[in-house]
Amino acid sequence: MTAPADPARDLRTTLAHRLTAPGDPWRAAFETVPRHVFVPSFHEQAEDGRWVTITPENPRYWEAVYSDRALTTQIADGTPTSSSSQPSLMLEMLHALDVADGHRVLEVGTGTGYNAALLSHRLGDSRVTTMDVDPDLTGAAARRLGEAGHHPAVRVGDGAHGVPDRAPYDRIIATCGLPSVPWPWIEQAGEGTVIVVPIGWGVARLTVHDDAAEGSFLPGGAYFMPRRTGAVAPDFAGLEHTEPRPSRTTTPVDALHHLEFPLSLTMPGYRSCTWNREDDGTAESLGLWTPDGSIARVGADGTVRQAGPRRLWETVEELHRQFPNTAPARDSFGITVTSGRQWVWLGDPRGPGWDLPPVSGAGGRFL
Repeated sequence: MTAPADPARDLRTTLAHRLTAPGDPWRAAFETVPRHVFVPSFHEQAEDGRWVTITPENPRYWEAVYSDRALTTQIADGTPTSSSSQPSLMLEMLHALDVADGHRVLEVGTGTGYNAALLSHRLGDSRVTTMDVDPDLTGAAARRLGEAGHHPAVRVGDGAHGVPDRAPYDRIIATCGLPSVPWPWIEQAGEGTVIVVPIGWGVARLTVHDDAAEGSFLPGGAYFMPRRTGAVAPDFAGLEHTEPRPSRTTTPVDALHHLEFPLSLTMPGYRSCTWNREDDGTAESLGLWTPDGSIARVGADGTVRQAGPRRLWETVEELHRQFPNTAPARDSFGITVTSGRQWVWLGDPRGPGWDLPPVSGAGGRFL
């Protein structure tokens, strides 16, 4: 009896060899784990803004699934809520995780299950625990993991709490964006545990020692789907009533471009938009908002209106004073986590720093 044909073997091998050098410990996993099993369809946004579903019947499907692309896999109310990350970024994070045979790994953010399958191939199913807050995602991921021949522990729940009954962990990796490191992860880690986690628009790598953790950011940028929380839609029109007398600023609107990374740390989950002049397309005003309901609108003439728990533009002004022309490289920033404080610093833990907010609902002692 002959084995069924594998329609993606050559594509998978080509991708694995494009991503990895000979001798890379992850090459065999990328050669073997079938990404198409975990991404049976994905969504692309058309020019008119509509989301279009791409399936294996579409000639572009196979090339896209085995390309070095992030693919949107879940849409809710017109907004992407889950994706299969860019394979090269996944590999970069797996290299940073630095796993070894026998390590026990917690993955937060199961998503499609593809990353959990790579970990299971490398370490063995019994060494991998993966969790996601969405039962639909974990249910589908568990089925697809089984189809690919893997059976790690798949849990449903808020990843900020970890999975204490499977602890301690030698490695912890998150594939969803967080504002800081949840303290329960430190409690569930062993001495020397490595944590790789997206914070802001970067990825931090920390090592746990003596009930604390410290490390630095990887050089490359990254954007991951945020851990799911409630968000407040911005009401820029309402600013005219809540802040009828605007303040003024000399910080240019385009300062946001070179401050993106430090702003993503100091204002977790921030978003921005611009309104352009119809005649020449230049920016007329900027809108800025965060999930806690804070909003700001800055006019081209320097007028500023703000409302909500935080004065967002004042944070922009502060960072612009420190970095007036360009922000330092991501790997110049480090991060320290203790039971009472968590902060990002530049150059030295005792140097300039910015406190990070706790992960809401994560419990623990971090204040």
